[in-house]
Amino acid sequence: MPLIIFLVECGLELIPKQIKNHPAVKKNIIKNNFSSLLLDNAIHHSAMGKLQNREKRGRPDIVHNCLLHALGSPCNKNGLLSFYIHTINGRIFKFNPEIKITRNYNRFKGLMAKLLIERSIDFEGKSLISETKQPLSTVIKNIRKKDIKLLTKRGTLIKHHLSIFPEDSSKNEIAIIGGFQKGFFSQSILNLGKELISISKYSLDASIVVNKIINFYEIINNIM
Repeated sequence: MPLIIFLVECGLELIPKQIKNHPAVKKNIIKNNFSSLLLDNAIHHSAMGKLQNREKRGRPDIVHNCLLHALGSPCNKNGLLSFYIHTINGRIFKFNPEIKITRNYNRFKGLMAKLLIERSIDFEGKSLISETKQPLSTVIKNIRKKDIKLLTKRGTLIKHHLSIFPEDSSKNEIAIIGGFQKGFFSQSILNLGKELISISKYSLDASIVVNKIINFYEIINNIM
């Protein structure tokens, strides 16, 4: 059964209307440039002060790093990974395992802005990234025979990778990982599962958590 990763509450969004007239935003808008339309804390920090949940917003770099680790993994190349991102605004996108994510950050930002505007990325008749209109709870509910784990430093620290992915499992293994720098899962995310798991005594970047979870799954399933 595949490993299904949901990177949730990601700071991936277009520049909100309420700050579009801020000087830090206006001076960085470039005509016909998709990447300049994406909220980025590194550029728009001074404009973001009054945004709700600002600590989780404007971090497309976190999504970029996680996607590079996940889609470049042996697990994904073996067709045993499904990867979704869930944004801070509740939008959900599924990534085709065959997509090649650019390593250039600005090009990635342009791709994500285009995705948020057009709702999908297609190439030669093939869907590479698609949006689902269902809420996250419904998407997860519709996955049959599942074992859901929420990954957080506040969870129970595992002692061995077998504690998180049992051998010969007949279930879809779902890992929910926070795609934000600071803060904690919202209550709606916590309601998705009962099992909170920690994989380290340290607080880890989301991309490292994604990498380690995939690696644990690859070891258990002998994916090289």
